[in-house]
Amino acid sequence: MTNEEIIAAAQKYIEEEKDAQFSSEVQLLLEKKDYKELEDRFYQTLEFGTGGLRGIMGGGTNRMNPLEINRATQGLANYVIKANPEKAKNGTLSAVIAYDSRNNSDVFAEATACIFAANGIKAYLFTGLRPTPELSFAIRKLNADTGVVVTASHNPREYNGYKAYWSDGAQVIEPHDIGIIDEVNKVEKINTISKEDAIKNGSLVMIDKEIDEPYWEMCKNQLFRPALIKETAKDVSIVYTPLHGTGAMHVEKVLGDLGLSVTTVPEQRNPDGNFPTVPKPNPEEKPAMKMAVELGTKNKADCVMATDPDADRFGTAFPDKDGNFVLLSGNQMGALLMEYILLSRKELGKLPADSFVVRSIVTSPFGDDICKKYGVRMIECLTGFKWIAAVEAEIEAKKTGTYVFGLEESYGYKVETEVMDKDGVSAAALCAEMTMYWRSKGQSILEHLDALYKEYGYFEDRSISKNFPGIEGVSVMNGIMAKLRSEGLKTLGGKKVIKIRDIQTGISYNPESPDEKTTLDFPKSNVLQFFLEGGTIVSARPSGTEPKIKFYINSKTPLEGNCDKCLARAKEASASLCDSITSEINSILDAATK
Repeated sequence: MTNEEIIAAAQKYIEEEKDAQFSSEVQLLLEKKDYKELEDRFYQTLEFGTGGLRGIMGGGTNRMNPLEINRATQGLANYVIKANPEKAKNGTLSAVIAYDSRNNSDVFAEATACIFAANGIKAYLFTGLRPTPELSFAIRKLNADTGVVVTASHNPREYNGYKAYWSDGAQVIEPHDIGIIDEVNKVEKINTISKEDAIKNGSLVMIDKEIDEPYWEMCKNQLFRPALIKETAKDVSIVYTPLHGTGAMHVEKVLGDLGLSVTTVPEQRNPDGNFPTVPKPNPEEKPAMKMAVELGTKNKADCVMATDPDADRFGTAFPDKDGNFVLLSGNQMGALLMEYILLSRKELGKLPADSFVVRSIVTSPFGDDICKKYGVRMIECLTGFKWIAAVEAEIEAKKTGTYVFGLEESYGYKVETEVMDKDGVSAAALCAEMTMYWRSKGQSILEHLDALYKEYGYFEDRSISKNFPGIEGVSVMNGIMAKLRSEGLKTLGGKKVIKIRDIQTGISYNPESPDEKTTLDFPKSNVLQFFLEGGTIVSARPSGTEPKIKFYINSKTPLEGNCDKCLARAKEASASLCDSITSEINSILDAATK
């Protein structure tokens, strides 16, 4: 952009943005003539993608601010009206809006509710911050036509986001996502009303306990062994952190009702969009778990739990035999929860022959082997719980299967059917029961995990990510993916690549026989997967929510026998392989920036 184009775009934004906090930021940059920063804020319009919006907060078209929220909501409202002409005519359309603890989330949520209300769509707005899974639950409970949660999940504090949901309680997918994007791009006029007037005329209704209480009951209803819980809960100690987010009220309530002793990290209990005690409020990352682990060690807790700011992700740590806490990966906890669900259902006669589990394509195949043992079908889908929910909905609509669990490596688990998204609250309850169950069998969670490795082989998972911010970043990431796609990889970590799966082009092939292609049954997505001899899978994909590219290593090492020494050797071999692959991937990323 030329300086003249930047100035014109900035002045137009200032004219249209009604919120002085955001427009004044841009005005100040104009006065400073900071054209580099202004270009980053205006070189593009923050795109309403397939799930909604997410970006750094601030003034500008390439930022999260009231103007962009208003455009998105008006476009969503227009689409909802067009998609439901009879309900629009009868005045019976409705929407639910929730928000998390991030800065400006309450402002964005109220603006969203008022625009729905002004467009003839009755808006239900939570009186305070609530988790994302409760938003999904509320849409279904209230029979709403759409919903929005204002959150940037586990992203850094500078971010916020806006996720759109449909009447089934799941994030929008085709054809709705494309239709909404089209309507957002056509918005010229925004209809709104004040909160006070909307409440007065009944087009805005504030909600809280009428949804909270049935949501809590639903989470507890997912459990299998109430007698065991009643008998042993008093002996189990849990340390929990909501990471300054929405989870405290819900996790404390649900686990407390079960009779568990829950100590919440005091410095991280209260909601705070600045996330002052963590570099990133992401339970996937060790620094975010530091304070909880320290308190867990001090209290000699049986389990440390964490949820991210909107409480849809769930992280854990457990003490080893020496009392040192070990952080579990999303793949490890996913496999443990899944095995516990299948085992419990089978014992209780609640595992139908047509049962299925859904996982994302970058999630470890560890669970595949467990499913085979129980005669349960494992189905792969694209990354993101909207796809897991879509698979569940499609199969159950056809009545060709019974959903029992959904998981993804990024600490996402869905144990219920009443919520069509990942849910950290219900996962916390199930994890607590699972901990009690294996204790009753004389095993800790870590000991049971090792037992699973001895039965199925050792699975190790790594993730590598590199940020590429700014205008040049998108080009660099596209270049990396294009090079991998055109040149491929013959080996990784000394292992031959025996299959390449290209989700973008919808084909799978052996690099030694590139003309022999198999068609894939996935929606198009910019993902490449390299299958190595021996069972290891390496996947590459640009992030859909941050300016970074991510690589996933899912390794599998068979054991020579069912013994501790055999497991130790498998862990050592797997670590060596993952180290080698990590080094090669880092070299690829470094080369892309030179």
